Amino acid sequence: MQGITFAGFHDANPERAATVAAELGVTSHASLESLIAASDAVSCVVPTMSHHGVGMAILAAGKHLFVEKPIAVTLDEADALVSAAATAGVVLQVGHVERFNRAVRAAWPHLADPLFVQSDRLAPYTPRGADVAVVLDLMIHDIDLVATIVGSPVIDVSAVGVPVLTDTLDIANARLEFASGAVATITASRVSRDKTRKLRIFQRSGYVSLDLGTGAGMFFRMRADVDPRDLAAQATSLEQFVEPVPLFAPEGEPLRLELESFVSAIRGEQPVVVSGAAGREALSTALRIVTDIDRHALRLRGGALRPA
Repeated sequence: MQGITFAGFHDANPERAATVAAELGVTSHASLESLIAASDAVSCVVPTMSHHGVGMAILAAGKHLFVEKPIAVTLDEADALVSAAATAGVVLQVGHVERFNRAVRAAWPHLADPLFVQSDRLAPYTPRGADVAVVLDLMIHDIDLVATIVGSPVIDVSAVGVPVLTDTLDIANARLEFASGAVATITASRVSRDKTRKLRIFQRSGYVSLDLGTGAGMFFRMRADVDPRDLAAQATSLEQFVEPVPLFAPEGEPLRLELESFVSAIRGEQPVVVSGAAGREALSTALRIVTDIDRHALRLRGGALRPA
């Protein structure tokens, strides 16, 4: 990235740190304190359980913080990070990288008052992220994305999910109702054979279909010469009243765009794209989903709650 000097990194595993430093020719700091002292801004990419502890140390030193999603494990931890950033007067950005997906960027100009959103995020199992439920590991991407697209508060949550390979939830489905009247269904799994990242958005002007995996998208728009109040009399097939519009956005690796936006926010060139408050809101909805899954599981088992 232009205009940026990489101060180095810290890894709690000394052997891994030495390997990375040698491979990339970068500085490995022996402690988090050393890294913080050498930096103006720090990217916190550690297991979710450590986001609060590491993040608070960075903010306490008055350094700008980029923290991966989810912002924290609990709302109290999230609130502490948001408050510490405000007190220090520094930028806090949360790593909801799908905001920078090419398909999502291409869709924004065509989105208008969504009524129904369907999201599917399915992935093969990997130990990374398995320290928390799939809702906090994978689904939270789409919780943030759907809430941003709808632009309205979540007023009701209903969800189901089960553990399969781990002691936490590995597959989950949630239904969200928004104050605007919009409804979304979100499915996330980390026990699937193939990767799927699809988002479908239905609104009065048409239907937006996005493949977040490939960055491609299509807008199936109502034709201007068709009266939607009299479709039955005017058309006998979908093609007669809908026109496909391919969606395009400039190329850009989402992670790079995300970090460039963080730097721009630090420089005061643009607002923070995903603020600590936005990250906290996504976490709040995710925790509501986990709670509802626990309630559903308790009703089925008639016993004690299983940790989520």
